Amino acid sequence: METLTSNEYTQVISRCKELFRKKTIDYGTAWRILRLSSITDQIFIKAQRVRSIQEKGSQKVNDPIVDEFVGIINYCLIALLQISFSDDERMEIPFSELEPVYDKWVSDTKGLLENKNHDYGEAWREMRVSSMTDIVLMKLLRVKQIEDNEGQTIVSEGIEANYQDMINYSVFCLIKLGYHHD
Repeated sequence: METLTSNEYTQVISRCKELFRKKTIDYGTAWRILRLSSITDQIFIKAQRVRSIQEKGSQKVNDPIVDEFVGIINYCLIALLQISFSDDERMEIPFSELEPVYDKWVSDTKGLLENKNHDYGEAWREMRVSSMTDIVLMKLLRVKQIEDNEGQTIVSEGIEANYQDMINYSVFCLIKLGYHHD
């Protein structure tokens, strides 16, 4: 059964994927040159800009913060794609090969959301976008620490789970900001 959250999630991700597809047509897979730590830093810059705008209450660059959350989602998926294609030396990978892997990560990530959403009773709907932005930044700091420890964790979930959590919180932010309706 398709719940409201599931439907909104699908709408948000559909828009993110369409942008990813178009950028792949325009730029190819230039992102293949990036190390995971560089992708993490790209995500960090986007999340930090959102927080800065939230704290200042204004912005000087006209790009709306919804674009930053879309960027966070797609860069997290790019990181997961890099992990999935880590043994593939090609710089250019056609969208037709990327799409099923993108879709699999989205499906796994949505499944994670649905399990947590069940347990937490949609508590995210009562959260502020600013709080979710802070959680994304915290997850980024965790990923940076894991990267600095060369991927080793003792009791914590791995890097993929943190990227997935950032995707889910960013989807929540976009839902709260009405992005799924536009």
